[in-house]
Amino acid sequence: MSTIYETLKKDHDKHREMLDLIASTSGDNEMRRDVWDKFYHDVSAHAAAEEETFYSKLISTEDGQPEGRHSVAEHKELDDLMEELNDTDMSSPAWLTKFKKLKDRYEHHMEEEENDVFPVAKETVGKDGNEKLGSAFKKRKEAEFELVEEKAEEKLEE
Repeated sequence: MSTIYETLKKDHDKHREMLDLIASTSGDNEMRRDVWDKFYHDVSAHAAAEEETFYSKLISTEDGQPEGRHSVAEHKELDDLMEELNDTDMSSPAWLTKFKKLKDRYEHHMEEEENDVFPVAKETVGKDGNEKLGSAFKKRKEAEFELVEEKAEEKLEE
């Protein structure tokens, strides 16, 4: 069984690959749409599950509150950028400009989590339950992925 840190890092590595793949595309094409759709859904589910399982535990500790709150605020910023991208024509220069901003901010966020937040969490949350948290994250992410799908379908119907 994987720890929460291994599980989150594995997701981050997958997200980095998708960001690079999207960055290598141009215009409104099937590959860009497909990878963007997968990225959007996976990151949305990841962030929600991370907040509910990992950050809620971190924020419940006095020493973990600053890092936890900062990261949750960054999730909101990233979510807003992704929604802007969903509402922008993929073939326009504006889409690429917004995507580059998202890529930069999300790479910064992942690096900050791995280098700054994880060490604090290991100290404040402790080692007990790291595998349990990893399992809870995976389970919650699956449920969140379904919710992201439902929200996307509702938006299409509007």
